[in-house]
Amino acid sequence: MDKPDTAGVVAPPPLIFLAGLAIGFGLEALLPGASLPGLVRWVLGGVLLVAGLALLASFNTAFTRKGTAVEPWKPTTAIVTTGPYRLTRNPAYLGMALVYVGIALLAESLWVLVPLPVVLAVIDRGVIAREERYLEGKFGREYLDYKSTTRRWI
Repeated sequence: MDKPDTAGVVAPPPLIFLAGLAIGFGLEALLPGASLPGLVRWVLGGVLLVAGLALLASFNTAFTRKGTAVEPWKPTTAIVTTGPYRLTRNPAYLGMALVYVGIALLAESLWVLVPLPVVLAVIDRGVIAREERYLEGKFGREYLDYKSTTRRWI
């Protein structure tokens, strides 16, 4: 039986982040909330949300231009090193994390931040580590060279 040509991630990354948000909002409903100064809530929350969405859009554009699949259950056909990939190997996950924190701040729901370290650990071990093994196996030296010059997060 042939091994599938995918990274074999534990779950689609957006669903991992959404699960964390759902757990966090569940905690927010059960536990006493906190208030945030308007500047933190609206300005910082808004900036993080917009920055995260911009990273997600640029990630999607970079993949589309290179002609490779965005979905982790489809084969990767090329290594993307342009756009946000010049600065980080994982702009989509960084973008999702920024959106996550932006949502928590804008909703004034600090309990939503509690599951975030677990979400990031699942992304790191269950998604990124698997993707890196897959890309190393598929692209060899090309990916190893890129990996040696570009940070995982920022």
